[in-house]
Amino acid sequence: MDEADFLAALRALPLHPGALGLADDAARLGDLILTTDTVAEGVHFLSSDPAGDVAWKLVAVNLSDLAAKGAASEGVLLNYPLGDAGWDRAFLAGLGEVLRAFDCPLIGGDTVSLPAGAPRVLTITAIGRAAQAPGRAGAQAGDVLYVTGNIGDAGAGLGIARGAPGPAELLAAYRRPVPRLAEGAALAPRVHAMMDVSDGLLIDAARMAAASGLAVTVALDAVPLSAAYRDFAGADRAARLAAVTAGDDYQLLFAAAPDAVLPVPATPVGRFAPGAGLSITDQGAPVALPARLGFEHRG
Repeated sequence: MDEADFLAALRALPLHPGALGLADDAARLGDLILTTDTVAEGVHFLSSDPAGDVAWKLVAVNLSDLAAKGAASEGVLLNYPLGDAGWDRAFLAGLGEVLRAFDCPLIGGDTVSLPAGAPRVLTITAIGRAAQAPGRAGAQAGDVLYVTGNIGDAGAGLGIARGAPGPAELLAAYRRPVPRLAEGAALAPRVHAMMDVSDGLLIDAARMAAASGLAVTVALDAVPLSAAYRDFAGADRAARLAAVTAGDDYQLLFAAAPDAVLPVPATPVGRFAPGAGLSITDQGAPVALPARLGFEHRG
């Protein structure tokens, strides 16, 4: 089963109303926002990634889901596999850094032991509060699709982590992403739909459109690329397609009315319309969709 098949099967089980049909990245219980994310060695991080950076990323990706709901963090629960003592200590140091950086206290969790040599699998559950929490659904025909920050830096950083020469700025984007908590809180009351870019801008835009019952067009030439990315990978169509399908950006992707006054900097990268599906353009001309829109878990 792939991820979509498994989620479809889960939706046939008894679901809490706060699960929102398992169609979003977070659940809601009143003003509480709950989200959980797991990172697996060899899938979400490399065995060579420093343990402190793994801790940072584990917390940051969960806080990014809270950011997409405009939520302020209450704290996190940690599920952790004990193993190499040196790795464990370095992880704890990184965990302390990220919790302090985002004022996110540890609430509790669980520890387990794994067989020697087994890949590490780590889970954080983050809890936040939001008075108004936009979901993936809610985009309206005519809305503009916006994204905060730059796209593609983390994907380039992964290449650097694997051995390619490149700047520390891009490596940090992959290993130590920054959840857009302040931007999410400011945007939440003003947008129709919002999510974070975790699996790739294209696949996440398609998911927002599907949840909203609309079609969406993304303009490749409008996608914001950092100077570091341009120097590393270029800015031609191939480089832009690599950026929008790489994932791990943890920027905010949102739908807002064309005349909306935005409280934070963001770049318009597309538009919603009646219909269904994703299309892309470059300099106004249609472009064939790539075979892979972004990251998907498969069995």
